[in-house]
Amino acid sequence: MKNTKALAHPKETELKLTLPTSDASQLLERLSKTRTLAKRAAVHLNLHNIYFDTPAQHLRQARIALRLRHVDNDHRGEGHWLQTLKMGGQSDSALSQRGEWEVPVPGPQLSWDALQDTPWVEFDPSGELFSSLNPCFTTRFKRVSWVIRQRDGTQIEVSLDLGDILLGTKTAPICELELELLAGQADVLFSVALALSGSLPVLPLNASKSERGYNLAKDGAALATCARPPVLNARMRINVAAQTVLREMFGQFTANLYHLLAANEPEAVHQARIGWRRFKSALRLFKPVLNPQARPSKQDLQAVLMSLGALRNLNVARFDTLPALAEAYRAGDTIKAQHWQAMTKAMDGAARQELFKLRAALQAPAVGTCLLQMTQWLEDLSDPNKTQTTVVKLPESLAKFAQRRTGRLAHQLQHSVQSGGLDHVHQIRLLAKRLRYNVESLRALLPKKLSRAEHQKALQLQVQIGTQRDVNQAVELLIQLGAAPELLTFVRGYALGLSQTGVADSITPK
Repeated sequence: MKNTKALAHPKETELKLTLPTSDASQLLERLSKTRTLAKRAAVHLNLHNIYFDTPAQHLRQARIALRLRHVDNDHRGEGHWLQTLKMGGQSDSALSQRGEWEVPVPGPQLSWDALQDTPWVEFDPSGELFSSLNPCFTTRFKRVSWVIRQRDGTQIEVSLDLGDILLGTKTAPICELELELLAGQADVLFSVALALSGSLPVLPLNASKSERGYNLAKDGAALATCARPPVLNARMRINVAAQTVLREMFGQFTANLYHLLAANEPEAVHQARIGWRRFKSALRLFKPVLNPQARPSKQDLQAVLMSLGALRNLNVARFDTLPALAEAYRAGDTIKAQHWQAMTKAMDGAARQELFKLRAALQAPAVGTCLLQMTQWLEDLSDPNKTQTTVVKLPESLAKFAQRRTGRLAHQLQHSVQSGGLDHVHQIRLLAKRLRYNVESLRALLPKKLSRAEHQKALQLQVQIGTQRDVNQAVELLIQLGAAPELLTFVRGYALGLSQTGVADSITPK
């Protein structure tokens, strides 16, 4: 009888990276020649994985993955089967730490006995969920692995995975590196990843293969990763709260960059921009407790951020601002209809070009290095051995800190509205965004009445001023793309009328 006792892997610690390259066929050769891996033996495997869940996706909701894996390392169709249970962890970071229990099984059928020495028995003590499990998607990929052993006993397995996730007729590519800690400290994972990123484009990958398998059932817009309120409580240390908030926001940013590598999805562009703006806002919020010398520079992200901004401006103009004016401009006029068609074609072409530039920017090794450094810095914020260099201690409680910082920002916004007027519209909009993002992330620590009032005020200002900004931006784009003079005059007139009503009213003190 086969041994059904779970193998001793109570905790899996790994760093996941996607490889944003336009030519995956050269990756193995490039990796093999890197200084980090050049003199190490490589192991080649063919892996076929079947993931299971209930029809109601109880496992997904509980952040559990259960799979059967066929491992073939002799290229003759032979091999062995493993049943693997993974539980816990979080998806805000490319550094994943969760429980893992792996058991040899005789074939492609789930084994109830193999789950008895795992936390599954607490999750599903009666076996009712187990009896309703069905295959939900599969993955097939080739894995090439190298083991790095250091003199201090540290061991890291570096694996290159190339293949596909499959769900019915839908597929998603797998092109990624997994760095798994076999022995030692997690810091070494980042050291190895940073060494590889010096010559290879990488991007921190928050989502596991199982999460991406579930995502295959979604449409394009649903793939975009939106903001999720961080889970905070008043008993948290300030550095842990900062990490929780910042990691979620940075995760939103990088997750949407990953979506944009393969999908031309306007919502992912929008959410990437929101993620970055929320992250910048939270950096300012927690500025009193973060050591500025410890934080990595953002300089190498400028090309990515510029392309995201340009692409977002084009998407707002061609999908939101201008379509609302189409019928009023054309009004049955054939010549004007031609003007509109030419403008639409020019904007579509500019958006394609900007997306190409964004993907090219993500293939720069310096971008991956920068994102990895930020990921490591965020992980260090809660490390007791690192907080002396990353965090400055404050005497006040987390709740008082949140209320004081939010109140200060609300006061700045009110002062700007009362004294700035139309000359400071841009500043008012930025302050409104910062206040909104801060309230949303710190809501659990703020008085309900205060957070509700400040959030409503900030959102109203942001939307009203943003409408004017979007129309002005559309005018600038029409100029850049050489739109017909009549069309440009029409949109300018609309922008002028808007500036004399809605925006002025929105920032006039009541």
